[in-house]
Parts: sequence; C-alpha cells; structure tokens
Amino acid sequence: MAKRLLGKEVNEALVAALQARTAALKEKGVVPTLGIVRLGENPSDLSYEKGATKRAEEVGVAVKNFVLPETATKEEVLAVIDQVNADDSIHGVLMFRPLPKHLKADQDEICNRLAPKKDVDSMTHMSNAGVFEGQDLGYAPCTPAACMEILDHYGIDCKGKTAVVIGRSLVVGKPAAMMLMAKNATVTMCHTKTVNTAEICKNADIIISAAGVLKSLTADFVRPGQVVIDVSMNWDAEKITSKGKGGMSGDAIFDEVEPIVEAITPVPGGVGAVTTSVLMKHVVEAAEKA
Repeated sequence: MAKRLLGKEVNEALVAALQARTAALKEKGVVPTLGIVRLGENPSDLSYEKGATKRAEEVGVAVKNFVLPETATKEEVLAVIDQVNADDSIHGVLMFRPLPKHLKADQDEICNRLAPKKDVDSMTHMSNAGVFEGQDLGYAPCTPAACMEILDHYGIDCKGKTAVVIGRSLVVGKPAAMMLMAKNATVTMCHTKTVNTAEICKNADIIISAAGVLKSLTADFVRPGQVVIDVSMNWDAEKITSKGKGGMSGDAIFDEVEPIVEAITPVPGGVGAVTTSVLMKHVVEAAEKA
C-alpha cells in the first residue's frame, strides 16, 4: 500500500508557519491583505472565494473584496486594478479567470495591468517569466506551487530524479516542469501528441499528472518506487462516496495505481487542499517584502 500524501498534513504545517509570520507582521503594524477581484457570480469562483476567505481568517490575512457585474467593461475592470495597485494596504491580488466572454480579447491587457509584486497567483506575464527564468518576479501559480509544497513537506528530494509532467498548460504543466527543474530533477513533458506516454511515465521517479482526463493514468503507467502527484479534479459519475454515487476523482485510477507506487496524493484531499494555503503564503511573502 502506498503512502498517501495528504493535503491536510501539509496545510497544518503551512498554517502554523503562516500564523507566526502574520503575528510578527502585525507587531510591526502590518496586516497582510488579499484583494479578491470577481466578475459575476460564477459558482466555482464563489466556492474558491469562500475557501480562500476561510483560510485567510485562519492564518491572519485580511481580505478586501471587489465585486463587479459580469457585464463590466474593460475600463471598469482596469479601474479596479488601478485601485488595488495604488492601495498600499493590499499586498496581494487574486482575480478570477477566465474573464467573461466579452472580455476574452482583452484578458492579457487586463491581467498585465496588475503590479507583479501583488500578483500572488501568476496572472501577469512577468510572474510567468519569473517561474521560467528562476527570478523573483511575481509569484508562481498556486497549483504547481502546491505540488512543490507537498514534495517538500514529505521530504521527497527531486535532485537527480527523473520526473514526468503530463499536461502542458501555463496554469499547471509548464510551470510545474520549470519548478521541478529548479529542484534539479530531469523533466519530460507529455501531452496529447506524445507517443508512448505510458512507457515514458513508467521510467520516471516522479509523475505529476495534470491531464484533466478521468481514468487516464492506469496501472500501465506506473511501477514500484514511484511518487505520483495527481493534480486533476474530474467529475466521476461512477464513484461511490458517503453521499452516494458521483464524486471527484483525479486522473489516476486510484485503486489500480495506489497498490503499485510508493506514494500518491488522493483526490480529493491532496493538491487541491493545499492551493489556498499557498495563496496565503504568497500574500504573506508580499507583505514581508513591502
């Protein structure tokens, strides 16, 4: 049976450390503050906002909300970003994306209006450049950063290891690959056009799966001794939970993969559970730098 890499355990350690850091800042008269910019009432945005607000309260981070109608114009959104940029009491900013369809063509301009020093979830090109160049420019996306927190917490040394990242999005796959390389792993990226993905994965020491495809990571992809970080959250209509039939699952067929590998993150209860703590860590770091 594989060791389960539990987000709960990582969160407990992160929260304790962040509470100490926010207390130290408050002694200096600084209250770490997150600005949340939301357009409309998208249920997934509201759910994440609720979780982030709860985590903020737990670690001692204040939250300021900026809510615009879904029909807001580009000029209205830019005005809010200018407002949070100018407000020295706001140290980090989270804006929910993707933006509404009528702003799709303007999304890059809107995102890059944010000051990189306040970009705690990598919405600007400058933050992405920082990840790819290994420079202190903004912050990495919270999800791949959560993967790294899990590896660090459980003492999984990436130095000299071979790693495979499945998925090449700018949100998870590409930054995860860069962050693994920064830990001195040798990284291969697999995607929809990769030939022999299963064989490539089987030869790796660490697999980060961010394909977003239910049951795509099977026993054929793994071998004993591996660490599997399953990032994806997919709806599984066949999953049996305490609430009945239907629930969230990762890319891995857990019952197939878990008995083979050395360690694995469950879904739910793995990477997703750590992302809001990483967001708060970025806000606290931004406050410390300010």
